[in-house]
Parts: sequence; C-alpha cells; structure tokens
Amino acid sequence: MNALLRLTQLHAGLARLLDLLQSLFLFAMRWYVAWQFWKSGWLKIMSWDTTLGLFRDEYHVPWLPPTLAAYVGTFGELFFPALLVLGLFGRVGALGGFAVNAMAVISYRQVLLADGSEAALAQHVLWGLMFALLAVFGSGRFSLDRWLESRSMASGLRRGLAATQSVAA
Repeated sequence: MNALLRLTQLHAGLARLLDLLQSLFLFAMRWYVAWQFWKSGWLKIMSWDTTLGLFRDEYHVPWLPPTLAAYVGTFGELFFPALLVLGLFGRVGALGGFAVNAMAVISYRQVLLADGSEAALAQHVLWGLMFALLAVFGSGRFSLDRWLESRSMASGLRRGLAATQSVAA
C-alpha cells in the first residue's frame, strides 16, 4: 500500500508540473489552428473569382446560395481565427471555427469521404478536436479573455468593497 501511495504522490507531482504547461499548449493550439484557417480565408480573398467558382461548382453548402456561402465561409475563416489569436471571446472563436470546419467537411464530402482522401479528412478531424478542446478549456492564461476577466473580477471586488463600506457607515 505504501508503494501505491508513493506512486500516487509522484503522479500528483507530475500533474502539477504539467499543469504549468497548460496555458502554453492552449496558446500554441490557438495559433496553429487559427493559422490554418486564416491562410485559407486569405487565399479565398486573394483569388475571389476562383473562390466563387469553387463555391458554385465544387463546394455544396446546404441551405445557402453559392455566392452567399463564399462570403460566409470566407468571413468565418478570417473572423474566428482572429478571435482565437487574440484570445478574445476565445470560446466563441473556437465554436465558430468548429462550425466552419464542420461545414467544410459537409460541403466537400464528395472528396473528403472518398477513397484516398483519408489524410485530408483526418486533418479536418484534428482541427475539429482542437476547436472542441479550445471551446471546452478556454483560451488559457495568455489571452485577452483572462486579462478582461481579471479586470472584471477586480472591478467587482472594488464595487463590493465600496458597497460594504457604505452599508457599514
């Protein structure tokens, strides 16, 4: 039993050490997945005629006309990654990125689900998991979200203290 307790203590020590890396890994994940989608959005803007042609002929976005789908998709590939990079409303950025990624798979399923495209589909699955992790865990310590939350907490504490003092007086 002592050996099990010792192993448990060592495991807890390892967990504390790895916990120090959480925000760094969340930061790196935000930047990596944002960069992948930002590049795609930027490419769409730089060759808009090609983008419109792809949405008209290749991508089959349900419920949206091709031109509107091109605008919405491009906006999503640029806007949500910007939120992630800044760590501003990071969970919104992650959920939005997840939705853009899911729509890309749905719209291009005839290619991504075909034999020989397993690696391309796996890339989308990886991005989807990264977005999901960021939505669940948040942006981490290195983000505007964390800075704004700390300012909000400090402001709330100051208001609470002021209210307590005025009641006591």
